[in-house]
Amino acid sequence: MLKALQIGLDWLPERAGGLQRYFYDLIQAAPARGIDVKGIVAGSPKVAVDSNKAVEAFGEMSAPLWSRLLGARRAIRRAIRSYDPDLVVSHFALYTAPALDLVDRPLVVHFHGPWASEGRIEENGDLRQGVKAWVERTVYRRAARCIVLSEAFGTVLHERYRMPRERIRVVPGAVDIGRFTVALSRLEARDRLGWPTDRPIVLSVRRLVRRMGLENLIAAMSEVVRSRPEALLLIGGRGPMADELAAAIAERGLERNVRLVGFISDDKLPLAYRAADFSVAPTAALEGFGLIAAESLAAGTPAVVTPVGGLPEVTRDLSEALVFPGASAGDLSRRIAEVLSGSVKLPDIAACESYARERYGWNVVIERVRAVYEEAMA
Repeated sequence: MLKALQIGLDWLPERAGGLQRYFYDLIQAAPARGIDVKGIVAGSPKVAVDSNKAVEAFGEMSAPLWSRLLGARRAIRRAIRSYDPDLVVSHFALYTAPALDLVDRPLVVHFHGPWASEGRIEENGDLRQGVKAWVERTVYRRAARCIVLSEAFGTVLHERYRMPRERIRVVPGAVDIGRFTVALSRLEARDRLGWPTDRPIVLSVRRLVRRMGLENLIAAMSEVVRSRPEALLLIGGRGPMADELAAAIAERGLERNVRLVGFISDDKLPLAYRAADFSVAPTAALEGFGLIAAESLAAGTPAVVTPVGGLPEVTRDLSEALVFPGASAGDLSRRIAEVLSGSVKLPDIAACESYARERYGWNVVIERVRAVYEEAMA
């Protein structure tokens, strides 16, 4: 068994997010492919129970930053001494940086996105973003290999962080295929969720933050409903823009056609994808992979994505129709209306499921992850 110390952000059952989902699923998938894992994250004492002691929490997310950083350093020191890993794997630079001087074996970085740039889009201060960028560069320059989720983010890592191309490896995100395989029809899934069975439903599952492009999607629906007044857009998720998006819906008089349904729990998420006619990722900036697109396909529902970052790499090989021509409200409205009218055909359930299984199943992806780990140790 290859022993890998995995440094994450926080624990999925306690806080949702793409990085958290990837880390959680990797911890579950790794042992079956000969990777023994020890995880370290911010979180509550319940993390150890939930993970059967595979993952240790070094401090609550609500704790002061200095306390979390000190806790991360102590936890990493203990793990290196007692667990004696073959390599150290970083998923989040901030919690890796405090113990970088203790890492005396190969370091692999999973680059989930440009942390500083994401904060800048969400209007955080320049000084804060400068510190984030310095932390990222400090950790990344130590990496023997960096795993990126797409060619697009490989370019970001090379150009913004000066990471040599020869150290970058592209390995896509992955989906727990079994969890998203739904043995229900679309109407049966809707009935289970209490969703309308007599209207076309478009689903977008996103954090409610600026770069996700949800303002453009709502604006697009103003045009869509002119030709398809029965269309219903459901936006699942939570975040700081919730009130702003609700106001935009009301201002445009779209209450009948656009609904914020809040956070969709893990147990209902596969049903939600299956219940929709198709899903949409309207991202406006900085999307490294778009796990929601792969999840939707795994549930048998086509996902239409903007040509932003790594999103097109997830769906384009299945069908060009699954990529919007652009990320503007006009681009979104035209393609949504085309799909709803039937003038643009999307792949069927079987095609979506097969594509996701062959490309994004963890049994496939974890083999590629292990290959990069071994390469870093050579």
